[in-house]
Amino acid sequence: QVQLVESGGGLVQTGGSVRVSCAASGRTFRRYVMGWFRQAPGKEREFVAAINWSGGVTRYADSVKGRFTISRDNAKNTVDLQMNNLKPEDTAVYTCAARNSDYVSFNRWDYDYWGQGTQVTVSS
Repeated sequence: QVQLVESGGGLVQTGGSVRVSCAASGRTFRRYVMGWFRQAPGKEREFVAAINWSGGVTRYADSVKGRFTISRDNAKNTVDLQMNNLKPEDTAVYTCAARNSDYVSFNRWDYDYWGQGTQVTVSS
């Protein structure tokens, strides 16, 4: 069992930066692929980024490539999402997820555990 708690986010202007973090419980954190997803009002939850256990493999949605960076610290049981050059269309609730597998999936149905999410709002 893994419990995930997000922090960070908030209100930021277009072109600005924000960092969201996810703290995980459980001694087996390092075994999990970790992902970030987002959901805007009236839209489906979509993939943002994911990272494998070592941090050596990452995947990003095309819409955030070059702007967002996912990273993890297995000693601290945390995974972060650094978001730069933010746009109004990045406004959403950002949620971290854990997958008990080695494969870095972009499919939300592949993830086993979910946090509650944290709001990121980008003003124009």
